[in-house]
Amino acid sequence: MRQITTHVLDVSQGKPAADLTVFLYRQQNNEWEAIGGGATDDDGRLKDMIGDDVVLSPGVYKLKFATEEYYEQLETDTFYPFVEIVFYVDKGQDYHVPLLLSPFGYSTYRGS
Repeated sequence: MRQITTHVLDVSQGKPAADLTVFLYRQQNNEWEAIGGGATDDDGRLKDMIGDDVVLSPGVYKLKFATEEYYEQLETDTFYPFVEIVFYVDKGQDYHVPLLLSPFGYSTYRGS
C-alpha cells in the first residue's frame, strides 16, 4: 500500500511540532472527502494517517494542519488558524510532505 506521511518542525521553538492534528482529504468531483489523519508524534512525524482500506488513487489531495490549536497549547498567538497543502498523487508512489512552521509563516516541499 502507498502512503502519505508528514514531518512538522516548529522553527520558532527549534524543535518538532508534537501533538499537532493533521487531516487528509481527497478531492472527488470538486469536493473534499476526509480519508485520514491523526496527530504528530514527539518527533513531529505522522507516518500512518490512512487505514488499510483506503487506496491512494491518482488525483488531488490535501493535508490540513490545525495550527491554531497547536499554538494555543503553547500559549502563543498565530496568524494562521490552519495550514492547507494541496498536491497531486500519482499511482505507485509514496508521498512525504514536510511542513516548516512558525506562528507567522510556513514553508513546505516534496520530501523523500
